[in-house]
Amino acid sequence: MTSVLIVDDQALLRASFRLLVDSEPDLTVVGEAGTGAEAVSLASSLAPDVVLMDIRMPEMDGIEATRLMDGPRVLVLTTFNLDEYVFGALRAGASGFLLKDTPPGELLAAIRVVASGESLLSPPVTRRLISEFVRQPASMVVSGLERLTEREKEVLLLVARGLSNSEIMAALHVSTGTVKTHIGNLLSKLHARDRAQLVIAAYESGLV
Repeated sequence: MTSVLIVDDQALLRASFRLLVDSEPDLTVVGEAGTGAEAVSLASSLAPDVVLMDIRMPEMDGIEATRLMDGPRVLVLTTFNLDEYVFGALRAGASGFLLKDTPPGELLAAIRVVASGESLLSPPVTRRLISEFVRQPASMVVSGLERLTEREKEVLLLVARGLSNSEIMAALHVSTGTVKTHIGNLLSKLHARDRAQLVIAAYESGLV
């Protein structure tokens, strides 16, 4: 059973998310928070597997709340006019991003993906992420990049463009096991927790 903490300053949205999540036999809502500070406190006491996180909230925003959480996977819901917050949340440790108008089925699937240890960036958010990084001034050096093989750099580029393992497999004509090995090597060499942090590393290093 995957436990979920819902964080949003709008009570109506929290209620809607609760009904949706609790309707699934493998998911359960263990708590709700209306502020970032409350979210941090509940995450500590309830130890949820996944936190469904809003970004703009009173007292403490979702970025700071994500940074202060140790343990749960954080899935952020965002809108186009809040894209400037995506980067901060990624650096704070968020594992996934979806738009608030994401269909219910996709939201439930995203919770399961994040709970399994994977990261998730919806295609529209990934495109906005890429365009924003292009406007950033100077890239910073990411430790470990110099230790990557040419093939690992190829895989990192494809990860940064939002490709799934199966799509990378098709693009490079390699097996699923080989792709997983490369991803594992990238996570280890770049000291990244998941694919979301690999995307950050690819863009901040100037590789993309």
